[in-house]
Amino acid sequence: MAPAKFSDPTAEAPAPGGSMMKWLATMLALTLVAVAGGGALGSYLVASIKRSVESKAKPDTTTVAEGKAANDMNLRDLPPVVTNLAEPADAWVRVQASIVFDPKLVAKPDVLAAQISEDIMGFMKTVSLTQIGGASGLQHLREDLNERAMIRSDGKVRELIIEALVVQ
Repeated sequence: MAPAKFSDPTAEAPAPGGSMMKWLATMLALTLVAVAGGGALGSYLVASIKRSVESKAKPDTTTVAEGKAANDMNLRDLPPVVTNLAEPADAWVRVQASIVFDPKLVAKPDVLAAQISEDIMGFMKTVSLTQIGGASGLQHLREDLNERAMIRSDGKVRELIIEALVVQ
């Protein structure tokens, strides 16, 4: 049998408060690192927000140029279009729209508005209710009507805006 090892009673025992002091010192160091990192991140975010606000406050030259171009455009309401849809046959649709055009290019805007309105009526008679249902259907209808307005006006109409679409 191996002899049992006994601890030396004269040897120094570790101080009970020593490990606690090391733990407190480590926590204090970590807290100081976290405070310094948070302060640096906060000051960086504040500076970037100030730069963003200052850049938005300055007048942008591209928006001024677009504003001048937009002043050259006119908006004309089209006569309301009321017609039935292709499918189901008893469904009716009412479309109110406007066109945006350059008055220098269009000599008779009332005639052009009437022609585009007739074209919309003819197109809506070929559309089914499922084709214009939902957000994507409305987007496709808007694109189709824009294209038809541009073709009818030989590119003089910049955009057709759907103001109201009622299906009954």
